[in-house]
This record gives sequence, C-alpha cells and structure tokens, in this order.
Amino acid sequence: MPHFTIEYSANLDSRLDMSGVVELVRKAAVETGIFPLGGIRVRAIRCEHYAIADDRNDYGFLDMVLRLGEGRDLPTRKKAGEHIFRVLSAHLDPVFASSKFALSFDMQINDKETSWKRNNIHDALKVETIHG
Repeated sequence: MPHFTIEYSANLDSRLDMSGVVELVRKAAVETGIFPLGGIRVRAIRCEHYAIADDRNDYGFLDMVLRLGEGRDLPTRKKAGEHIFRVLSAHLDPVFASSKFALSFDMQINDKETSWKRNNIHDALKVETIHG
C-alpha cells in the first residue's frame, strides 16, 4: 500500500511536467523492489493557494508524503526512501537551478489496526503474469 501524495505550488506548472514527476516516482518506487506493484499509487495535488517564507510569489515547493503499511524494517525503509528522494531530487535539479525551491519527502507508516483496504489490482496483475 505505498501511496505517494505530492503537493506542489501552482507556480511550478510552467517549470515542471507533473505527469512526468508522477511517473518518475512510480518507477523509482518499483525499482526499490520492496513495494507490491499492484499497491503503488502516486498522485499530485496542485496547491493554488499557498504562502512560503516571506511570501514572494516566485518561491516554489514540492512536498511528498509516502504512506505505507507496517512490516518493513527501518534500514529497508531508509534505503528505499533515499533511492526515491535521490531520483526525484536529481530530476528537479533544473528547478533548483532556475528558482528558489523547497523539496521535502516524508514516510509515514499506517497502523494496521486502523487502516482498511480493498484491492483487486494485485489479482489482476497475477493473472496477466500467468496468461500474458
């Protein structure tokens, strides 16, 4: 159940292809090898209203939160998080070079006792793998 939520300042629209960012994060998550393919979700939410630092309108931000289920130890989570952050950060180098920009990434673990899920995507991917 790795769910990535990206919030970003609206002024990034002219500097960044957010569809490409979403796909980049999805691929980086797959590359870690620790997340079930059928559970990966990446979404981006454009923030029209925001205030940063001293309220200059040319500052931008991208904040990503990953919510995931319990069961992975800290070294595994850190290795995966560092990979994903490194890939995303490198992709955003041009934004850092051309503007004032803040990037953040936090990982949160959902408590299995208070997290409910229903998903038939896993089964569909298994069938595709078996039958092509």
